[in-house]
Amino acid sequence: MRFRQRLAHFIRKNPLLMRVAYTAYRFIQPKYSVGVIAVVINDAHEVLLVEHVFHPKLSWGLPGGWIGFNEDPQTTIQRELHEELGLIVEVETLLLANRTEYHHLDFAYLCKPKGEITSLSYELLGYSWVNYQKLPRVHTFHYRAIQSAFTTLEAKE
Repeated sequence: MRFRQRLAHFIRKNPLLMRVAYTAYRFIQPKYSVGVIAVVINDAHEVLLVEHVFHPKLSWGLPGGWIGFNEDPQTTIQRELHEELGLIVEVETLLLANRTEYHHLDFAYLCKPKGEITSLSYELLGYSWVNYQKLPRVHTFHYRAIQSAFTTLEAKE
């Protein structure tokens, strides 16, 4: 106990040492890419799906993208939906977080649209508002996020 107290006191007196240790530690830790997806549900209880240009296996799925350097996941969702669809959303709640690919983490958020879709970026071929019961085949993480969103909405009602 005494050793830990002295160590803590020493570190508090020399905080730069922890910054150096943290930086060195980052070099030996695995690196991950991080993405976010949005489960956007309209007033008719339909979910927004987009057809992705760069997803060869399952082209239809939820909108989203990769988190930028030092960017908050909720900010990423709002930025990505505005860039890709011209859509303004209110981010309501985190639904899921999971490692979905090798060295990749995804976060799924429930979002509410605050306007209309006004454009499509070069990353998308199209979009559709889809009834939950009539979903096409989508990535497993996307499907679980959609299920979680409707469960969350049902609990609120």
